[in-house]
Amino acid sequence: MKIIHCADLHLDSKLNANLPVDKAKERRQELLLTFSRLVDYAVKEGVEKIIISGDMFDTKKVLTTTKNAVLRLIKENSNIDFFYLSGNHDEDNFISSLEDEIPLNLKVFTEEFKTFDFGDFTISGIKLTNDNYITFYNNVKLDQNKINILSLHGQVSKYTVDNPDVINITELKNKNIDYLALGHIHSYQKEKLDDRGVYCYSGCLEGRGFDECGIKGFSLIEIEDGKLNSTFIPFAKRTIYEIEHDITGKTWGQIIKDIKTELSLIKDTSLIKVVLTGEHDLDLEMDLFYLTSILNNDFYFVKIKDESKLKINLNDFALDPSLKGEFIRTVMSDISLSEQEKNDIIMCGINALNGEKL
Repeated sequence: MKIIHCADLHLDSKLNANLPVDKAKERRQELLLTFSRLVDYAVKEGVEKIIISGDMFDTKKVLTTTKNAVLRLIKENSNIDFFYLSGNHDEDNFISSLEDEIPLNLKVFTEEFKTFDFGDFTISGIKLTNDNYITFYNNVKLDQNKINILSLHGQVSKYTVDNPDVINITELKNKNIDYLALGHIHSYQKEKLDDRGVYCYSGCLEGRGFDECGIKGFSLIEIEDGKLNSTFIPFAKRTIYEIEHDITGKTWGQIIKDIKTELSLIKDTSLIKVVLTGEHDLDLEMDLFYLTSILNNDFYFVKIKDESKLKINLNDFALDPSLKGEFIRTVMSDISLSEQEKNDIIMCGINALNGEKL
């Protein structure tokens, strides 16, 4: 028996915080297409169950086209059971809009603890709410002679917290759980639950922003001869990277060359954020627009963030009679400003004095 555990697809995400309008639209479509590819993978590999542990959608206002595409995938693959648990972003819009049209192969977890029994293994789940998040642990009663999978959505903790989005992992120990299928955290994590089972965040299928860097995919569960094993399967169309690059002591030409070398092993389909760090001299002529432009020719999308510091020795300008010298001395001696503020003000001022755009 093969089972896919995925979560946090966040279909219909806006994705416009970092991306231009055209690429944000394209990435929204790619999120849906990746789920479609997941179903194709399931058919090809003989997967019989797909568990979606919350946040399939990003908002309660799901586009009709997106909802219909998901529904069509489920209906057209009636030999696969889909287990749907809504998360804190879903707000039940998808299921409530189906009314009496819920396909037989779509199994929905509600606010009541529910178990689907398949003979030698079970799949259970519950949507955590303000009314049940403290008491539901008492309802987790699973047969010790079966392989038991439990689906939940939330942040694990070792303690009870006054929040329905937090799961007390301690309360789930010794409950005959073999695999706790979790959603909410967007990176893959698998840890030991107790002497019997594990808990696992499958992570999201596609990273959406630079806070979701790294390899993304799903967890493939296999049950054979009374044993359960799971493996992470990388699956995203695009990978998101954040790279720090120290520019200390380098010329602008060397910086560009070194960054291109550093990124040379990354696929051109990727999204990359390059963060410039270290210190630079006042006379370093940085052109972030140019750097962004040439890197965007090599990758799907590139963003540059300058976090480098301006290296200034006030003694070098102590006797400088020029306007620049006076300006730098005034800013550097202002005790009300932080070092970052001084850095930003001086760079802005120097650009203005040189006739550059601010």
